[in-house]
Amino acid sequence: MKPGPRRSISQADIVDAAFEILEEKGFAAVSVRAVAAALGLTPTALYTYFPSKGALQAAMIEQLLAGVAETAAPDWRERIHAIAGALRGRIAAHAGSVALLTSGPLDGERSKDLAEALIVAFAEAGLGDDDAARAGHAVRAHVVGTAALDAAAAAAAEEDATPEPLWTDPSRHPRLEASAHLGLDRGDGGDLALRWALDRLIDGLVARA
Repeated sequence: MKPGPRRSISQADIVDAAFEILEEKGFAAVSVRAVAAALGLTPTALYTYFPSKGALQAAMIEQLLAGVAETAAPDWRERIHAIAGALRGRIAAHAGSVALLTSGPLDGERSKDLAEALIVAFAEAGLGDDDAARAGHAVRAHVVGTAALDAAAAAAAEEDATPEPLWTDPSRHPRLEASAHLGLDRGDGGDLALRWALDRLIDGLVARA
């Protein structure tokens, strides 16, 4: 008879180990077998805690989103900005989290807390229930998409070894080059760029209320 899982291992330990693998080796490396090996467990023992890879990923998403929806901002617009900023910051703090968030349906309790908080904020702005839900989804999609572009830009910057050209042709993208100081394509536009875009998105959504 094989020994059961060690009592000193908790679900939190398992999720933490999974995040270490995610950040060091990427999303594709996260598996029940890899996490079990990192903790000195057999895959069978790990299944005692999480019956599938999907269940493990769902727990990781729940941990990633923990507290993101919690803000005491009394103003509905500032609440949306606070939630969006917290989500962006949480994604930026964990390499590979964009792939994690897009690996399956966001139907855990923390994901629902995030969606609910945005719906409530847009409802306070005057949107009906359906439009408030669509607006909240648009904000989540924008933040995750922005975080994905930022992560790609950061990865490219780390690996960039492009040699200087021997000659320079007339620019095909003068307007893009003129906006280079904004840092948008380098992923360093920061909170200012996110706030600018969110304000325009919010204004457009609320204008239809």
